[in-house]
Amino acid sequence: MCIVLFAWQVHDKHPLLVAANRDEFHHRPAEAARWRGDLLCGLDLAAGGTWLGVSRAGRFAAVTNYREPIADRLPGNRSRGMLPMGFLESELAPLEYLQGLQADQHEYGGFNLLVSNGRELAWMSNRGAEPQLVAPGIHALSNGQLDTDWPKAQRGQALLRQVVANGTGAVEPERLLQILEDDSLPDDDALPDTGVGLEMERLVAPIFIQSAAYGTRASTAVIQHADGRFDFAEQRWQPGGGRAGDPSRFD
Repeated sequence: MCIVLFAWQVHDKHPLLVAANRDEFHHRPAEAARWRGDLLCGLDLAAGGTWLGVSRAGRFAAVTNYREPIADRLPGNRSRGMLPMGFLESELAPLEYLQGLQADQHEYGGFNLLVSNGRELAWMSNRGAEPQLVAPGIHALSNGQLDTDWPKAQRGQALLRQVVANGTGAVEPERLLQILEDDSLPDDDALPDTGVGLEMERLVAPIFIQSAAYGTRASTAVIQHADGRFDFAEQRWQPGGGRAGDPSRFD
């Protein structure tokens, strides 16, 4: 997943609001989100695990890759998709779970991991960010560190801020899914230089990425209620950016 926009403890009715896009090669096999026992998540069929999920116990987890120059990338011996799955299946507090990963974090390719039990939200990266609690606010986690000021992250935060600012009424998943369809392309001089070349920087610059080979595969809206329940919606996408049916909704 390449961008996770989230509002943490800023809405009266919803402790956590999440709008997230998973960007991936279209040929990589994956299953759509569904209930798998007590976990609601998609499934990566290539390496196992998930990119984002929730549990009936009120837990949430998401992982993104860390963008690095091709020459510097280390694939890792373990699937990053098992990191959120491990938290969802555990009973550990967020910081406790992340701290337990530190000894073996080098076994994974570059990642950011975001986890919550409904009371605390924590984040870490194995590219230079120790496990830490996330402060209340509106945040963006893409393929750099938390709240790195890339144009897509800044735009996503602004769009999410508009949703939250519309009042204290309940937020509907469709409002969050709309954010994830934003395909605004920044000017070249605003793009970050992450060592992948200008053509790739342009391709991945929007919130919603469209191409025949690589792009947004799934958009997910997660809305947590005060009692810990989640509303969850997933819109899947075809190569080139066409919708793969209507959104699937779960609660």
